[in-house]
Amino acid sequence: MNKIAVIGAGTMGNGIAHVFAQHGFSVSLVDLQTSQLEKALATISINLERQIKKGLLTSEEKINLMQRIQPVPEIPEGVRDAGLIIEAATENEKIKLSIFQELDRHAPAQAILASNTSSISITKLAGVTRRPSRVIGMHFMNPVPVMKLVEVINGYATEQKVTEEIMELSRKLGKTPCLVQDYPGFISNRILMPMINESILSLQEGVASVEAIDTVMKLGMAHPMGPLQLADFIGLDVCLAILQVLQQGFGQPKYAPATLLVNMVAAGRLGIKTGEGFYVYNKASKDLVVSEKFRRF
Repeated sequence: MNKIAVIGAGTMGNGIAHVFAQHGFSVSLVDLQTSQLEKALATISINLERQIKKGLLTSEEKINLMQRIQPVPEIPEGVRDAGLIIEAATENEKIKLSIFQELDRHAPAQAILASNTSSISITKLAGVTRRPSRVIGMHFMNPVPVMKLVEVINGYATEQKVTEEIMELSRKLGKTPCLVQDYPGFISNRILMPMINESILSLQEGVASVEAIDTVMKLGMAHPMGPLQLADFIGLDVCLAILQVLQQGFGQPKYAPATLLVNMVAAGRLGIKTGEGFYVYNKASKDLVVSEKFRRF
């Protein structure tokens, strides 16, 4: 499996392409928007420069790595010779189902179709293809070049050989794969999102301030990042979407998203991606500044 295709050139997609190319794979990075492909390649280049400064990479290795990533503006061309195709589109079930239908039409018959989804059913994605036994979840963590975990998710019909191949491939990328089964939120988000949601509820109810909530979890529980800052990093819209998947999938009120979270997403305060969530993000400063909205808490 020397040829990989990554569908979606956003934050996760460009990170996945970066890691595969760094480990010698040829990668087709597919996105319908040429501007997004250009942005992705620029991001990968910047991240590689950081690796060079840290002595982890040479300038020559960077050149070779970038040459292994081919930007492609359409799926049929991008997946033509791929042995593994990883969908890394936005966390929207309708969009992902449509992509998997198209991938199934154009990908080689023996190609494995994987999704980087953080919550959507692998079994459901597999169900719109003619190859459900060759569909699997491959959930990377952000930032992909740094984070070691890959959550590997078996769909109902995923073949054991496919699972074993993806587990071994993850190890070749220098990652640690953890195998889980196809239930809403898998393991990572089934545990993480209720914690984030409870943190937002605590803020909403005036139990503690943004700084206090994050500081308690950092200093008391040894978390490298507080849950509210982490929510900003993930994207509040993504957090909301995952909680809605959990609530719908399990039918339990404990997964109902906090009203504050719903309102922030409706107001377009999504975290780092919009410049403000629980904190305000200024490129000129690395200091964490709480949003004016929450300074009275």
